[in-house]
Amino acid sequence: MASYIDPKLRTRFESLSIDLKNAILEKNVQIHSLQDLIHCLESIVKEG
Repeated sequence: MASYIDPKLRTRFESLSIDLKNAILEKNVQIHSLQDLIHCLESIVKEG
């Protein structure tokens, strides 16, 4: 399964650092809302 970023969140996604974007894409997540993006970022922080 490939990661999916809803096009309406593309601007917010693109504002992240390259490392964060890569970490999100490596997780193979489906991001349909800002809340999904926040949860994904929280998960990355917890994995530290």
